[in-house]
Amino acid sequence: MKFIRADLDKLTAYTSHPGGEITIPTDTLDTNESPYDLPRELKEKLAWTYANEIPANRYPNGSHGELKSAIAHYINEYPNTNVSPKNISVGNGSDELIRSILIATCLGGEGSILVANPTFSMYGILAQTLGIPLVTVGRNEEDFSINLTEAQKAIETTNNPPIRVVFVVHPNSPTANALTPQELDWLRSLSQDILVVIDEAYFEFSQTSVVEELSQHSNWIILRTFSKAFRLAAHRVGYAIAHPSVILALEKIRLPYNLPSFTQTAALFALNNRAEIFTSIPETLQERDKLYSDLSSHSTLKVWKSNANFIYLRLKAGNEAQLTEELKSQGTLIRHTGGGLRITVGTPAENSRTMQRLKMLL
Repeated sequence: MKFIRADLDKLTAYTSHPGGEITIPTDTLDTNESPYDLPRELKEKLAWTYANEIPANRYPNGSHGELKSAIAHYINEYPNTNVSPKNISVGNGSDELIRSILIATCLGGEGSILVANPTFSMYGILAQTLGIPLVTVGRNEEDFSINLTEAQKAIETTNNPPIRVVFVVHPNSPTANALTPQELDWLRSLSQDILVVIDEAYFEFSQTSVVEELSQHSNWIILRTFSKAFRLAAHRVGYAIAHPSVILALEKIRLPYNLPSFTQTAALFALNNRAEIFTSIPETLQERDKLYSDLSSHSTLKVWKSNANFIYLRLKAGNEAQLTEELKSQGTLIRHTGGGLRITVGTPAENSRTMQRLKMLL
C-alpha cells in the first residue's frame, strides 16, 4: 500500500508476548506487573462508583485536576520534595508521555534521542515510528552502568540532528540496576539544551528517586506509573513530573480526554488506599532476594543484583531463546530481551514453580 510510510517495513510492532498468544494456564513473569490484583473490597467499591457516580455518556475530566493534586501529595511524601499539580502531566500509561516528549522535542528533524542498551525498548520504538533518529551506546557488563565515555562522545559528535533527549531508567529495565553516582553526575552536567528523562517506573520497589533535585534542573523529567506497585496495569496510568514550562508543552500535545473517567477514579482509589495496596511490596522484595539466591546457586547462570521487582540473568552457554520457549511450554512466561532473561518476581507459588521448571531444564 503506497500510502503507508516505506520505513515502517523495517519496524516490528511491540508485543507483550513474543511468539504468539498464550493458550495454556501460565505464570506470567514477563511483564513486570504486580502478581496481585487489587484487594476485592477495593474492586467492589470501584465497581459501585462506576455504576452509581460515573455517567458513561459524559466525557472524562480533561484537566485531571483532582488526580494531579492527589499525585502531588503522594510525591511530596518523599524527603525534601515540593511539587504542585503544575509540575504534573498524566498520560495513558508512560508510553503516551514518552511519545508526547518526543513530539515536543525532536519531531520534524529537530533532534535525535540517546539511549544506552539494553533498556526499555519503547523509547526507540516510539522514536522510530515518529521518524526520529535513535543514537545508542553500550553499558558496562559488570554492573550495566552506562558507558559514559561513549555517551559523552555521542552528545558531542551527533550534529544532524543533535541529541535533544537522553532517556535513562532508574532502576533500568531489563537489568534492574539503579543509576550510579557517576551516572547521576553526568546527567547533572548535561547542557540545559538537552532534556533528561529519568524513568522511575519501579520507584516503589527501589525507594530511590531524584525527585528532590527537580527544582534544580528545569531540563529534567521524571516518569512514573501506576502499572507496577499500585497494581493498576489494566488501567494504563502514567505521570510525568517536571518544570511547569515543560509540563505545559506536554499538555499542549496531549490528546483531549486521554484518561477515561473510570481509570482516573481507579488511580484516585489506589492513591487513597496505598497503605493497603503497598502491603505486597515487602513480600515482593523478600521473594526477589530468595529468587536471586536460588538462581545464583546455579553455576550455569550469571545473575545480577536487582533494585526492582524483577531479576536479570544470562546463560553462560547462551541458548536463552530456547530456554524461554521451553519454560513457556511448561506454563512460565519470562522475557528474552537485551541478550538475557528478565524474570518478574511473582507470588511465592509462581516463583517456586518457576525455579522447579528452571532446575529441571538446566
